[in-house]
Amino acid sequence: MTPRAPGSRAPAPASHDPAAVSFVAPWWCRNRHLQTVWGPLLRRGHLPLRRERVDTSDGDFLDLDWLDGPTGAPLVLLLHGLEGSVRSHYIVGMLREIAARGWRGVVLNFRSCSGELNRLPRFYHSGETGDLDAVVARLIAADPEVHLGVVGVSIGGNVVLKWLGEREADTPKPLRAAAAICVPFDLVASARVLDRGFERAVYTANFLKSMRLKVVLKARLHPGFVDVAAARRARTFAEYDQAVTAPLNGFAGAMDYWTQASSLPYLGRIRVSTLLINALDDPFVPPHALPDPATLPPNVKLVLAERGGHVGFVDSLRPRRPSWAERHAVDFLAAELT
Repeated sequence: MTPRAPGSRAPAPASHDPAAVSFVAPWWCRNRHLQTVWGPLLRRGHLPLRRERVDTSDGDFLDLDWLDGPTGAPLVLLLHGLEGSVRSHYIVGMLREIAARGWRGVVLNFRSCSGELNRLPRFYHSGETGDLDAVVARLIAADPEVHLGVVGVSIGGNVVLKWLGEREADTPKPLRAAAAICVPFDLVASARVLDRGFERAVYTANFLKSMRLKVVLKARLHPGFVDVAAARRARTFAEYDQAVTAPLNGFAGAMDYWTQASSLPYLGRIRVSTLLINALDDPFVPPHALPDPATLPPNVKLVLAERGGHVGFVDSLRPRRPSWAERHAVDFLAAELT
């Protein structure tokens, strides 16, 4: 799938239901950066969840956090974004929406994101789909009749879409529908945006602060597992992924990693009913890197809102209210799960 030329704008989604009704930003939150930082700064709250630790086949572990519900109720698997977790505001928002419907929910915390470093030298990365595959298989084995949906946010969405494209017609039958919010479909384009200017000073600096700390802590358990000095100097995703992500995961370098991990080339191979929600003003995802709706298969629907920022879509001053994108994603799943 070929992205549009830089500077071009994605077409309006009027012909793609359920995208006929799109997000309208309120007058007090129309700036893309305000939409982006509103949630991390002002949305608070948590739900009582049950944690399950799952051992992986390679000797590591994954932590799953469960929102329990009635036996036989639909189950939604949630994947968070970069350096997120079950505590991320958008995960809490979707869990609230899921709970309000009487469904069950489960959150996959990526390796090193649950509050405890994983055992192995490797971390997670934006295109690693093996853990998702294993968790889905586990959920279905425990309940073969389950009506399962999956929602990924930001890089969690990239993982979901890439996995769906990899599985293609072999996607497990109990998985009825998927949704992905604010996905960086083309990681090369997103890295270039985030590695310069305001985005680098604010967003990238915040992400890398957490990521560099994990490298330092992991070096105490696995001395020399990467070039720690280079990782500590990294101030861009290009520098960090060249020093850490690429060598840990067998990529030739940062560019090779971004290219291979991007979900954009996989969208045409997705076979389940899938909703994509993105904003044209997303500071992480330039418009030219968004998919062209005309190239998507009929089962993949695209919502492109004029505003919304990155994982924003704020339309209420009430901090506990799920965002428009969170509500819209769960509404979409409902048509397939119930």
